[in-house]
Amino acid sequence: MSSTVIILLVVFGVFFGILIITGIIVAILYNSLIDKKNQVDYAFGGMDVMLKKRYDLIPNLVRTVQKYAIHERELLEKITSLRSQAIHSNLSNEEKVDLDNQLSGTIGQIMVAVESYPDLKANQNFLHLQASLNEVEEQISAARRAYNATVTDYNNGVEMFPTNIIAGMMRLKRKQVFTIVAPERQNINVGEFW
Repeated sequence: MSSTVIILLVVFGVFFGILIITGIIVAILYNSLIDKKNQVDYAFGGMDVMLKKRYDLIPNLVRTVQKYAIHERELLEKITSLRSQAIHSNLSNEEKVDLDNQLSGTIGQIMVAVESYPDLKANQNFLHLQASLNEVEEQISAARRAYNATVTDYNNGVEMFPTNIIAGMMRLKRKQVFTIVAPERQNINVGEFW
């Protein structure tokens, strides 16, 4: 064989080797992004289950509080409306996040308003509902933390080099984490409900 043919075979072999290694790296990065995307969907599904449990508790809470808290009618109507939107609408994940934030704030206002109704605070049905709601809220909080951790990992994959190149080709976009709405960050003035 001539030296030119040997050089061409070596060049072709090196080029083919680089092509195979590049293909393997792209496949690994692609699969990594798909895994992160699926983990976000899985975490959101887990949180969605907890939100459904909360939505199922709300009618009982509203009925119990209605008997005592006539002055909180507007809050109760708002909770009922938000629940109805949540279970009867085809919402995007971002819309569900916004709706959940509104619902959390409104439920918090009801729980604070209950302080001015001693009979309601002593009612066994209400105490059971309050305990159940507190348990579900803790589970939602844990699900939100898991979701936020998963979304952060996903966002890192979408934004960091070299996976950001493949994410751009896959049209993957950054996702929002759950954040606390501004009213929930402020201390509640219990005195205004007396």
